[in-house]
Amino acid sequence: MTSQVLGVMVTLFGVLNVPSNEAFRCPEICCCTAFSFQCSNFTQLTKNRTSFGSILEVRYLDLKEVPPHAFSGLSGIKKILVSYSKHITQIRTRAFFFIRDLNEMRIYNTGLMHLPDLSTISFVGIVFFLSIEDNLAITSVPANSFCGISKMILDINMVSCGIKEVNPFAFNGTNLRRLDLSHNRSLRKLPGDAFRGATGPIYLDVSSTALSLLPQTGLQQVKQLRATSAFALKRLPPLDTLAKMEKANITYPSHCCAFNSRYIKRREEAKKKPLSPFCKKIQRLLKDSKVYHRHPELHDFCPTYPDFQCMPQPDAFNPCEDLLGPNLGRFTWTIAIFTVSGNLSVLTHLLLARRKLTISQFLICNLALADLCMGFYLMLIAFKDCDSRQEYYNYATDWQTGPWCGVAGFLTMFSCELSVYTLTVIGVERCYTIVNALDLNKRLCMHQVASTMVAGWVFSLLVALLPLFGVSSYSKVSICLPMDIDTWASQAYVVIVLSLNVLAFLLVCCCYGCIYRSVCKPKPVHRSSDTKLAKRMAVLIFTDFLCKAPISFFAISASVRMPLITVSHAKIVLVIFHPINSFCNPFLYTIFTRGFRKETGRLLHRCRGALTVFKSHRPTLRIDQRANIATKPESKV
Repeated sequence: MTSQVLGVMVTLFGVLNVPSNEAFRCPEICCCTAFSFQCSNFTQLTKNRTSFGSILEVRYLDLKEVPPHAFSGLSGIKKILVSYSKHITQIRTRAFFFIRDLNEMRIYNTGLMHLPDLSTISFVGIVFFLSIEDNLAITSVPANSFCGISKMILDINMVSCGIKEVNPFAFNGTNLRRLDLSHNRSLRKLPGDAFRGATGPIYLDVSSTALSLLPQTGLQQVKQLRATSAFALKRLPPLDTLAKMEKANITYPSHCCAFNSRYIKRREEAKKKPLSPFCKKIQRLLKDSKVYHRHPELHDFCPTYPDFQCMPQPDAFNPCEDLLGPNLGRFTWTIAIFTVSGNLSVLTHLLLARRKLTISQFLICNLALADLCMGFYLMLIAFKDCDSRQEYYNYATDWQTGPWCGVAGFLTMFSCELSVYTLTVIGVERCYTIVNALDLNKRLCMHQVASTMVAGWVFSLLVALLPLFGVSSYSKVSICLPMDIDTWASQAYVVIVLSLNVLAFLLVCCCYGCIYRSVCKPKPVHRSSDTKLAKRMAVLIFTDFLCKAPISFFAISASVRMPLITVSHAKIVLVIFHPINSFCNPFLYTIFTRGFRKETGRLLHRCRGALTVFKSHRPTLRIDQRANIATKPESKV
């Protein structure tokens, strides 16, 4: 037994006297043994010290729990720090008892599994600061966790803990001025009743958390909100929930649009109302920054609207407006419906025809498929515009970083590139056929054209897929076009694609120049059909490329960082000119042609004949059944 006691004493002596910075050192006003620890008014008196500092720091305490009354009745201590004590898993009730002079407590880098009971401190000052940091074993904030600490102002800092949930009434009974929950990366939910029974908070920090929603109650007093790197927080609660917001530092620029709009509206309303002499006097006082910060309660007597600050502000690529901007929604729906219906009609007409597809019809099928993709793209963005109208700031992040914007961007780029490629092939094929009309050996066969179109499909798919794999991006703007030129690869991608489109236009111009010279020469009668077809296709293809000219011009200027128009104006240009070819092509190529009318007449005639046969068989069966029923009694007779 004696040897055991001697061993404990030697161990304790070694721990308490190791000069290393990582060894526990008993504070001068405390009494420490191997199994207990106490810093009280009694130990202060027994140490016979007439003067000591106002800070009590306990580091590397090698105990599993802090016993009751460990810090009790201390006098003159204003700040207690408990740190780097990984063995401490619990602080017992009444461990901090009746320390009236205490106004700050920090507990960090411990093994605590639950928040300590601090209700017996009985602080009577103005502001109490509580910081519980880097305690990864603390996973929840129970109800009434801070009730009784102080009846005055309370600042709570719970940074970099393992908090996963905050229970209802967690801050009940507190006058909460500041609450910092940042870097609790597992915190996913802040319930609406978390601040029930509390006043405040005025400052709230939820940066680097996994919160997806802020509570719709309890935030009416918040004036400063910090939510940086809170990537899951993509939606704001109703703006009335944050009625007193003055400063916000958040993750997504689109949320600043909502706050800015609300602030401008309220300021304009406030200017229209006449101010009383009392309010005018308060406004003059609040212009002094010292008065403004020391007496924020003056706002409650006479509401004022100081300058609102929000970061990060929206950039040129994402202005504060709806997805399609003003007055473009209905126009987009109209273009989308006609584009989809027109191109479906062309495909139905060509694929259901009994005759074998010619080369021209095969190319028009490819063009119709490309234009159909453009119609689906327009429908996607038009639907999202309707769904998010007047509240796009709450949908912007989900939409632009979500899968559907990627789908929309893929459809429009695939459609655009396949359409340009097909129109180029049509121009080259017509040029080659008409220029060499007299030489029957110089004719393109279906196999050659099909192989060429397979290459076009592969090229268009590659161009449309690259932004999905990090070369440029579809999430830069709300209409999901690859406008990202932040890296050299993205800029090269945009410049190369636009340059290829311009080269395709020049190639088609050369082809139709050759066609024009060829058809102007004296020609035999059998070439008249080719001549009419060439003239019609020349008009159509020139119309297509002239519509793409303004888009290419403004896009190339923007890709070399010399934008000539804003994104708001670019939306108008893109929505009007970008899909107009896909809208017009099916009507000009097929629906308005004589062949389409003849084939449609034949199809309707066949349908009418099939319907007549179907109707003629149904009455016959009924008559036969009635005849059988009627003849049965006669057979018995």
